This record gives sequence, C-alpha cells and structure tokens, in this order.
Amino acid sequence: MGEYQLKVTIDQDSGFCFGVVYAIDMAEEILAEDGYLYCLGDIVHNDEEVERLKALGLRIIEHSELANLRNEKVLIRAHGEAPDTYRIALENNITLIDASCPVVLKLQNRIKTSYDANEKILIFGKHGHAEVIGLEGQTNNEAIVFQDIAELDNVELPENITLYTQTTKSMEKFYGIKDELISRGYNLKANDTICRQVSNRDKDLPKFASRFDKIVFVSGRKSSNGKVLFEVCRKHNPNTYFISSASELDKSTFSPNDTIGIAGATSTPMWLMQDVKAALEQF
Repeated sequence: MGEYQLKVTIDQDSGFCFGVVYAIDMAEEILAEDGYLYCLGDIVHNDEEVERLKALGLRIIEHSELANLRNEKVLIRAHGEAPDTYRIALENNITLIDASCPVVLKLQNRIKTSYDANEKILIFGKHGHAEVIGLEGQTNNEAIVFQDIAELDNVELPENITLYTQTTKSMEKFYGIKDELISRGYNLKANDTICRQVSNRDKDLPKFASRFDKIVFVSGRKSSNGKVLFEVCRKHNPNTYFISSASELDKSTFSPNDTIGIAGATSTPMWLMQDVKAALEQF
C-alpha cells in the first residue's frame, strides 16, 4: 500500500456485458487456431482491449475495405451489421463469424418487421454508431435517427409513428422522449428496446457510487454506454472521475484514507479496472 492508504473497491457488476464476452471469446478461439482474424470495426469501444487483441492477431478493417477482401474470415462484433454487409460477404466468399448480440439481432428483426408493415420509424440513438447503422439498414436507411428530441422540432412527421431505441441508451431519456412525442399529439407506438443488462446498471450504480468518497469511472471515450453510466455515477457522487487507463490517474485528485469505488462500462474489461485498482493502491 502507498502512503495514502486508499481503500479501493471494484464494482463487480461492471465490466463486459454478455454480448461483448461472446464476441471476444469467439475472436480469441479463432485467433488461437488461425493466428489472425479480420474484424469489421473495433470489436469493443475500448482502446486498451482492442490493442490486446491486435497483439494476438486481430486485424481491424473498415467497411470500405470489406469489398476488396476475398476468401477470408471476418468477425461481426456485438453491435450487429446492416444487410449490405451480408450481401458483400456472400459475393466475396467471405466467411462471417457472426458475434452479433442476441438483443441487437432481436431489435433488428423488430425494426425490419415494422418497416415491412410500412410504419414510419424513429430511432433514438447516436448518429454514426455501429449498432445504429445496422438498425437503419433494416429500413433501407429510411428511418429517422435522432440523439435529442430537439432534432425533431422542424421535422414533418405523420400522425402515426413507431419509436425504437439503441440498446444502450438511457431509460430515463427514452421515456422522457416517449412522453414528449405523445404530448405533441402523435399516435405513438413506443418500443422499449434497451438492454436490461445495461438498464439494470442504471439502477444498481447509484447505490454503489454513493458508498465512496470518490468514484473512478473507467471507459473508452467512444463508448456510448460509458457516457451514460458515467453520468449516473456523477449524479449520485459529484466526485466522479472519468479515465480510460491507469496512466490518466492524478494523485492530487485523492486524499489520504479516501474510499474509492471503481466502475466501468459494458465495454470495459475487468483486467483494466484491476490495473487501475493496483495503481491507486500505490499512491
């Protein structure tokens, strides 16, 4: 223990959700057999975990590179993919290792059913997010994606609309949007498609965050879920600090005998939170 004698506890409910665990386990298995594997986009929104897997032979490619690939194996990450990806793979004799999260696949199917029924679809989600791109693809990119209700202020919508949400969005914000759209007079069919493993963390984190003098939240900066859960922690403990790795810790942030809670996103590996704990205990 260092001179500060910090008392550090990791939130055991934090870390990879089952969809990310499934994708990474699948990648590691193929890497052990073949020595390399292509992955369409970052397998997880955490740079440290991506670098660990790249060292094992994972090759990250963009969608623009997929069309030039032939006769290879390509991993589809937990976020899922649009129909075009499957079409290109078939044309190029690419074997897809499909690690799409079952929750995301179910959502894709529901959106496709709504689209086939000629419903006007709105998706509450982050513009350009991998999962959202896959969801839009189920509607031939005709769905309206918005991150904030204000984006719909000047959009002409029909009386009947169908609302879906990216699986990792805030439940509180989703239901606020639902109520606002109803108050604007729309006949709304609202579908709560938020992953319960994610939303349950919204419920459990407040109690965890309030137990400690300070919270260190560990997450990749690209993680939408990380941004949501960080705000949950900060709401219930103003002394909450966002970092992506142990190297970002600042000793001056802490005081002797502080109690510290470490929490993370669904894309944060447990080994990274353990690294942060070890670094804090050296202060």
